[in-house]
Amino acid sequence: MESTYEKIISWVEDIKERNHSSGAALLILKNNEIVLEHYSGYQSNTINAVPINENSRFNVASARKSYLGLCMAFAIYEGKIHSVEDYASKYFEDIDPEILGKTTIRHMVTHTHGLDENHRGEILREFKFGESWAYRGINIKLMTQLIQKLYGVPFPELLYERVFSPMGLVRTKWETKDNDELVRVIIDPKNNGEDASGSSDDGMESNLFVSTREFASWGSLFLNKGVFNGKQIVPKEVIEIAIRIHTPKDLEKDLPRNGMFWFVQDIPREMSELGNRVPSCSHQILGVTGPTLLVIPKYNVVVAKMYNKRYNYGNDNYLYYLKEFSNIVADNFNK
Repeated sequence: MESTYEKIISWVEDIKERNHSSGAALLILKNNEIVLEHYSGYQSNTINAVPINENSRFNVASARKSYLGLCMAFAIYEGKIHSVEDYASKYFEDIDPEILGKTTIRHMVTHTHGLDENHRGEILREFKFGESWAYRGINIKLMTQLIQKLYGVPFPELLYERVFSPMGLVRTKWETKDNDELVRVIIDPKNNGEDASGSSDDGMESNLFVSTREFASWGSLFLNKGVFNGKQIVPKEVIEIAIRIHTPKDLEKDLPRNGMFWFVQDIPREMSELGNRVPSCSHQILGVTGPTLLVIPKYNVVVAKMYNKRYNYGNDNYLYYLKEFSNIVADNFNK
């Protein structure tokens, strides 16, 4: 079976070696069945480190935004947020209204808000809302606060109750203490991998750890419009809100298009993180430590790829390699 996916496996292993990731994992679902499960390397770059296996849990970094995005979709579906056109100032009365201006929830979830934050925690305006695209952390911080304000609990708690528990996910968790299943994050290959657990499990930190199988299951939930193992876990309409393109229609054509933080393919775009051969309606989420979750509805495929090296591919080639991986996957199923 692996011979069918040899090119994808070779690509994953090549990048692992070139970027000094101590471990890698790759799982492919086709028609909701596992057709490939590949693990290699170790959970850290230290002597006697545990080999990567199906229970190894990787820090998924910014891929956690897809989990927050589902909660945003719930809030819209349930009327706690009236519309993506609501002004952010409606929900953040303590932030200078002149800085927020007419920034909307739409801008917040599509990285077109134009806000940034300095080292003192002061919110600044980088560009006018809706006029460009920038990957910053302030929108994630504010939307995390918003969900807690609307529901009275941190968004991970909302997910545990509504989604993770019904799906039977036990290796998807914001961790505050290191344990034997957690894969260390390699910052500098010359130094030992670091513990990436956090100080809180409220979703504000980048401390979500997920096994490769459960990462793929998360993708399948979106592929199947909220159905998992034959049961409707999440309303179909909530999933559709999460992966529908919300980016302002008049945004410059080469910039990415986003759903609720997901990168969504409509047409190939120069600055998109999806390759030009990836079919429309595909969606992807990524993290700085190397995780990629790619969903291609046209081929009924979910791909979960994991690494544990911070800043993969190199800054100059970052987009090239991300697009190349998704193109290789698409080519494999476009037969």
